[in-house]
Amino acid sequence: MTTSETGGPGRRPGERGDLLDPRCPTRQLLDRIGTKWTSMAVKVLAEEAPGELRFAELRRRVPGISQKMLSVTLQSLVRDGLVARRVEPTVPPAVHYRLTDLGLSLETPLAALRVWAETHMPEIDRNNRLADGSAAS
Repeated sequence: MTTSETGGPGRRPGERGDLLDPRCPTRQLLDRIGTKWTSMAVKVLAEEAPGELRFAELRRRVPGISQKMLSVTLQSLVRDGLVARRVEPTVPPAVHYRLTDLGLSLETPLAALRVWAETHMPEIDRNNRLADGSAAS
């Protein structure tokens, strides 16, 4: 069950929603925070907390992310209030990012998920090899 400030169609503010409903705000939020790029950006920013990172440094610390994907990811995190963006009025502008308290609270569950994935990856790999072997038969 989930809650929303707006409640959604036919719901009062704060009323629990339905995660299985594609219109559920929590489902939409999970779609945004459940990406690998969001998880990596939050991890890198959490390692720097309470400090800030400039865009280029953040990109260097997230292997494989394109400039566009990092920009889209950060825009989403800023919009959700998980990341704060600060622009210095220089030429060119220096843009800094840091996790908000809300963003820092997201690091704990994401870290738990990363630990789970690292712990169970050998078993998942084994299952994939078995599935691939039986599919070839």
